[in-house]
Amino acid sequence: MKLIRLLPLLGLFFMPVGTAMADYVEGTDYERLAAPVATVDPDKVEVVELFWYGCPHCYRLEPDLKQWLKNKPANVVFVRVPAVFRPIWGFHAKVYYTAEVLGVVDQIHEPMFEAMQVQRRKMASVDEVKALFAKYGVSSEKFDNAFNSFAVDAKVRRATDLTQRYGIEGVPALVINGKYVTDGVMAKGHRGMLEVTDYLISKESSSSK
Repeated sequence: MKLIRLLPLLGLFFMPVGTAMADYVEGTDYERLAAPVATVDPDKVEVVELFWYGCPHCYRLEPDLKQWLKNKPANVVFVRVPAVFRPIWGFHAKVYYTAEVLGVVDQIHEPMFEAMQVQRRKMASVDEVKALFAKYGVSSEKFDNAFNSFAVDAKVRRATDLTQRYGIEGVPALVINGKYVTDGVMAKGHRGMLEVTDYLISKESSSSK
């Protein structure tokens, strides 16, 4: 069974903003992917967040990530990918992509996290999820059409493939430009993940000039 290996450790580390090292070490603070993965836009530096709604540390990363997104460099494109290790992860990936297809990710993303992490709901049935979407104006018919669509199924299959190709062992994880991956263990905390990401963005931006 695939475990969220970051859970026991992330709470032990905290790196305040401004105390980041001037340089980071490959193999320690981040790893290079065995094989590069194509990005959505070769003219941009891509940052992929791999997450699962059932992961408490993914939920706790959200505030720092949200703040980081407000100030990310103009040449950076951010992509969320719901990791898929087990069937329930696949179900929640389907929920995320249903919201994406319907154009309501901004309304659904945080409430899904809160339903599972704060309200302790499993959100493991279509009826539970559909009720959440209804709160944000999505009719039962629109939900069913999107949830059962080829487009959503294709996105979930791609997320499953990317989870394997990125070689991650747990979530949350960040993949930078299809070449590097960091997580809370390597970067010593959530903020450390973002500091390492900034370093790798700078590295990739410089190499493309």
